[in-house]
Amino acid sequence: MKILKGIDDILARIETVLLISLLTFMISLAFLEVILRNLFSYGIVWGDIFLRYLVIWIALLGASLATREGRHINIDIISRYLSWRWKTLTEVVVNIVSATVCIFLSVAAWKFITDEWQSGGILFNNIPAWIMEIILPSAFILITFRFIIRAIEGIIALSKGNSS
Repeated sequence: MKILKGIDDILARIETVLLISLLTFMISLAFLEVILRNLFSYGIVWGDIFLRYLVIWIALLGASLATREGRHINIDIISRYLSWRWKTLTEVVVNIVSATVCIFLSVAAWKFITDEWQSGGILFNNIPAWIMEIILPSAFILITFRFIIRAIEGIIALSKGNSS
């Protein structure tokens, strides 16, 4: 488990740096676009398309980091009334189901990327579309990894009878 947590920590650091860098670049590019359009009636031709993809990248990296912290979207109305053991068991089941769904999403995203690559779709400046879309399977794989870690942690806690 220590190895998995170590890998998770390294991935989280990389994701955080990437997220901050992309967000900074996105804000700067959007600001530049506003200035260019309002003051000079000119804009960066590829700016809008690139900003759309940056939003997707930031959203998926944020979702991955939120999953790591257990701050992803969840409904815990019932779990408030459960004992520690039942709450932990429920979380394990939800994490396993979520990981399974993310595996299917990863496979579907990979097929999408493969189709994009084979079709030769171009975004701008001869940049293939699949390069900007590679975040889709990557993020779902990361999210799957994080759900699996959370499920294993829950199983370990249940086996130890550990309520901390």
